Amino acid sequence: MALPTINPTTTKAWKALQAHYQNIKDTHLKDLFAESPERAATFSVAWKDFYVDYSKNRIDETTKRLLIDLAKEVKLEEAIKSYFEGDIINKTEERAVLHTALRAPSSHHIQIDGTNVIPEVTEVKKKISGFCDTVIDGTLKGHTGKPFTDIVNIGIGGSDLGPAMITESLAYYKNHLHVHYISNVDGDHVHQSLKALNPETTLFVIVSKTFTTQETLSNATTARSWFIEQASAEAVSKHFVAVSSNIPNVTKFGIAENNIFPLWDWVGGRFSLWSAVGLSISLSIGYTNFEALLEGAHDMDDHFRATSFEDNIPVILGLLSVWYNNFFEAESEAIIPYSQYLHRLPAYLQQGIMESNGKSVDRIGNPVDYQTGTIIWGEPGTNAQHAFFQLIHQGTKLIPAEFIGFKHSLFNDKDHHDKLMANFFAQTEALMNGKTEAEVTQDLKSKNLSEEKLRELIPFKIFTGNKPTTTLLIDKLTPKSLGALISMYEQRIFVQGVIWNIFSYDQWGVELGKQLATNILSEINNTQISEHDSSTKTLLKRYLS
Repeated sequence: MALPTINPTTTKAWKALQAHYQNIKDTHLKDLFAESPERAATFSVAWKDFYVDYSKNRIDETTKRLLIDLAKEVKLEEAIKSYFEGDIINKTEERAVLHTALRAPSSHHIQIDGTNVIPEVTEVKKKISGFCDTVIDGTLKGHTGKPFTDIVNIGIGGSDLGPAMITESLAYYKNHLHVHYISNVDGDHVHQSLKALNPETTLFVIVSKTFTTQETLSNATTARSWFIEQASAEAVSKHFVAVSSNIPNVTKFGIAENNIFPLWDWVGGRFSLWSAVGLSISLSIGYTNFEALLEGAHDMDDHFRATSFEDNIPVILGLLSVWYNNFFEAESEAIIPYSQYLHRLPAYLQQGIMESNGKSVDRIGNPVDYQTGTIIWGEPGTNAQHAFFQLIHQGTKLIPAEFIGFKHSLFNDKDHHDKLMANFFAQTEALMNGKTEAEVTQDLKSKNLSEEKLRELIPFKIFTGNKPTTTLLIDKLTPKSLGALISMYEQRIFVQGVIWNIFSYDQWGVELGKQLATNILSEINNTQISEHDSSTKTLLKRYLS
């Protein structure tokens, strides 16, 4: 069954939301809290070790009801069923979208074209577990008999961003292996990365589903050449493994067939860290922790699949995003993790969200006449407070923000963690309340300023407030809680895509630049410039001169 194709703007709920927006758009959050002192209990969800407080958003109970009506009217319930049952919902590529199957227990039964995929997924998990165990305990050695000390993951996009983000996020749980990531085709990047490595003790993981990706193969070939300079071509099979579906190309590269970890076409790149693409994660933190990551994601999958929309975390977050994007015309959303471990999370979510929902045609190929994907950005707090929070607090743009924090730190340094979390709580309160002219005046009068100076400063110190935030408070950063967090965002992407009536799981926009780059590289290699616009032609001439 295909996804429904309903233009959201034609629904009764959308029209009702437009009318409702006119009534609520100027309402201040302070007034909403004054009218309903227990508002936090009404607009929050407690699930396992997650507490999601969305009460500091510019909504009331009517807003929530109408947004849920919209979700029902575009048949989100039916879409979720199709998604989890392996229907071909990535229609332009004729593929199912089943990254959820990668974290499902072995007892589950999920079919694609009449075949249960879970046994095959389970076999790959066993292979990952066995391989990682032998590398970590030193049983598997390099060509000179030395155990591995360094792992180099070579991939790009989903073959890099997800594994790199998880490895950084779970650095507290890492073992003795040092994991490095090479992605950019920038030669300086790969050569700088190789400088500090010992070829005798380095294991390379080449991640490319097709084993044709230009950036990945260029970097892999450079790494192979570097290795052969100090070893031999025969030794490549002991130091290189691959995650790919293209066995002929991989074996031609010199990688032994038993060192190839398979991928399936129903796993999209930006949702692939749960598969063998996560091999470098498992090598870094051990398979037991990798399995816990999968379990956390599966728990969130179950929550998303079975929970009513009123208390469904991904559904609520997806609907809030639609509310701001399509009615308040907010073009971006900030994601602020109050954990340095999660410093790569915003970049990871940029790909997941912007590549998925950055679409301008609907599911039957017609141009849309409403906004779809949002711009995602962010940095960890408290660093972010000293960077771009000025724009959120006093700028002219409405920027909904999500704050992610943890009740407990990993090193149990209470002094540091209390200071971190004091900022976490204070910022959402400040963004909501702002600071009135009367409050500013009172503060300035206590400084014994002249009346003239006081009048001069007042406008600059006023904060209008009414800036929406959502707070995710999680007990502790563990592999399991991180898995649930990432799954939450993945399912939020799905909710938005269904409502916007777009295909979230293709990425044709990525392909055009690749095609042109291939043509231009040929021109550079042959020093013969073909027809281009005057700008591109001039730039190429200057580059080749």
